[in-house]
Amino acid sequence: MLLTPRAPAPRTRPRTPRRLKATARLASAVSTCLLAVSAPATPLGVGDRLFPYLGNPGYDVTSYDLSFTYPGTNSEPLRAVTTIDAWTTTPLDRVNLDFAHGKVDAVEVDGEPAAFTSVGEDLVVTPDGPLPGGSRMRITVRHTSDPVPTEGREGGWVRTADGLALANQADAAHLVFPCNDHPSDKAMFTIRVTAPTGYTAVANGLPVGVERAARATTWTYRTQHPMATELAQVSVGRSTVLHRTGPHALPVRDVVPTKDRAALERWLTKTPDQITWMEDKVGPYPFETYGLLMADAITGFELETQTLSLFETDLFTEPAHPAWYVESIMVHELAHQWFGDSVGPRTWSDLWLSEGHATWYEALYAEEKAKRPMEARWKAAYRTSDRWRAAGGPPAAPKAPDPGRKISIFRPNVYDGAALVLYALRQEIGRPAFEQLERAWASRYHDATATTADFVRLASAFSGRDLGEFFQGWLYGGKTPPMPGHPYWKTAASQRAGAQ
Repeated sequence: MLLTPRAPAPRTRPRTPRRLKATARLASAVSTCLLAVSAPATPLGVGDRLFPYLGNPGYDVTSYDLSFTYPGTNSEPLRAVTTIDAWTTTPLDRVNLDFAHGKVDAVEVDGEPAAFTSVGEDLVVTPDGPLPGGSRMRITVRHTSDPVPTEGREGGWVRTADGLALANQADAAHLVFPCNDHPSDKAMFTIRVTAPTGYTAVANGLPVGVERAARATTWTYRTQHPMATELAQVSVGRSTVLHRTGPHALPVRDVVPTKDRAALERWLTKTPDQITWMEDKVGPYPFETYGLLMADAITGFELETQTLSLFETDLFTEPAHPAWYVESIMVHELAHQWFGDSVGPRTWSDLWLSEGHATWYEALYAEEKAKRPMEARWKAAYRTSDRWRAAGGPPAAPKAPDPGRKISIFRPNVYDGAALVLYALRQEIGRPAFEQLERAWASRYHDATATTADFVRLASAFSGRDLGEFFQGWLYGGKTPPMPGHPYWKTAASQRAGAQ
């Protein structure tokens, strides 16, 4: 994700008001089937330091099959069916799913009706018998998926001028569909979307079927690589899908509002060369397709949804943005396909590995293509780094999100603050070792998740020495360490102290 550091352009289109208070919506969000069991159902989580109730223990999801029916308006819930295939990792009497913004009509486990209730932001399912550890289970949930925002909650469905898109980072996929909503549990996805004639639906992965009826069309997409729930994308709108070819015959497809097609084309033609540039830096593009989804919406950010990155159209149509800046933001989200999508963070505290790398390649592209010196950017970041650490925590130990603003974990300490760590590492071990490390990181953890400790170990291996002490200061210290090779660089705090 890249937070857009700009004020949005004025709009003449009115924004739909939020209708209901959070307490009223949550009270009626999920229909309840009362359970006669010895212990009450409770919300669970995998113990993430920043999001303790995200994800659920006891099982590993292998695939999601999502089916949405869009009614042609953004003010009514979508009818939906979510089927989850998973392996149990321990015996289970109950299965907790993350789900918090829809009405559940029925649940089946392995084809048999199951009892269910909602507790907190969990949907707790009780099958008719215990599930042994090491067994396969299939859970089917018939539910609605509500695009009307919940007051006090961010993310999930984004209502655009002509339809919908998804922005699930960091903890919002479970506002859209029942899931194990944590980046540590990647899975394969099949996504079906039915929409009225005149609309186009696109989702992650490649198209595998289109069924047309008199008044509606159903599109089916399937991923060829595992994906975290926060990276799922579904677009429904009066859109045009544009196709072109990237390096090695990679299918590149872009989704744009039909009315803006001509104005946006000059930007879209840049993607194949940007992919080639990234491949030269870190190795082969990791997925089956790529493209840009340009949404006529005000989000305040761009988002690296897997194989189909989400952008605001204003980024490309606002004349105040210089071309080099727009292109570098395109590369930021493209770089995430390697760093954050293919190599996913194991926990949300590992977010710096995603955003720091995307920011690094954004800056490197601007340096090589637009003569915007990286060193000047990192010198300025160094000056501000202590302030970022105080406000948001060190890069690998970010502070918890602000109450009611889960997206607030995306602070400067995990963007330029984290990229500054990578610059310090390159200064410490030298450019050749650093570049070899980057390619190895993208290759070794392809289609997997990784931790900060994994990166420290790999960097130590490529440097030929233990870098534990180096990373301890740069990733976890309350103060920014001296910059290797630049002893004269000072933080703003140290400059003030020296002047006293």
